[in-house]
Amino acid sequence: MAAALLHKFTMKTRVFLLVLAVFSCALAQVDEGETDELQVETLVKPETCSVLSTIGDTLKVHYTGKLMDGQMIDSSLSRDPLVLVLGKRTVIAGLEQSLIGVCEGQKIKATIPSHLAYGKKGYPPTIPGDATLEFEVEVLSLSPQAQWQKMINDVFPLVCFALVPTLLGLVGLYLYNKANAQKASKKKSKDKKSKKK
Repeated sequence: MAAALLHKFTMKTRVFLLVLAVFSCALAQVDEGETDELQVETLVKPETCSVLSTIGDTLKVHYTGKLMDGQMIDSSLSRDPLVLVLGKRTVIAGLEQSLIGVCEGQKIKATIPSHLAYGKKGYPPTIPGDATLEFEVEVLSLSPQAQWQKMINDVFPLVCFALVPTLLGLVGLYLYNKANAQKASKKKSKDKKSKKK
């Protein structure tokens, strides 16, 4: 009996391990050209790179975006450069993330997975759903944010975060006092009516 139970347990264990191995292999297979993480490659880097871009900085860039099969989806080369402020979300998330830590004159190639680009829906008809994109970007100029801008960007959200609960508390206190004042005036009017009787 114990030998049969041990044999049955080992058979279940073997089947479980086989299923687990097949499932792991299926997860490990990734189609060629697809990526789950943002990949940034530096193509050209200037000799002196003293200022690196951070959130809040303004960049002027030229870019060319392509699908992984090489089909061009957009380019700024035939028009004015794109001006963007890092952190304002005016471009797709993957492109913005790839531009953090670059310097003026640098040229990069960013391979952007679909979840950091246009996702499952894509951007029909140009960009299909779940498309990995490749952008070549040249940073023409970098303007760091002024100290007062940095202060506003850092402090203002904290002030707002503190003000909202305070204002809600004051509104609640006002409504509570108003409700209690009405109860007290009703009680006084009842007392006056009972004294008149």
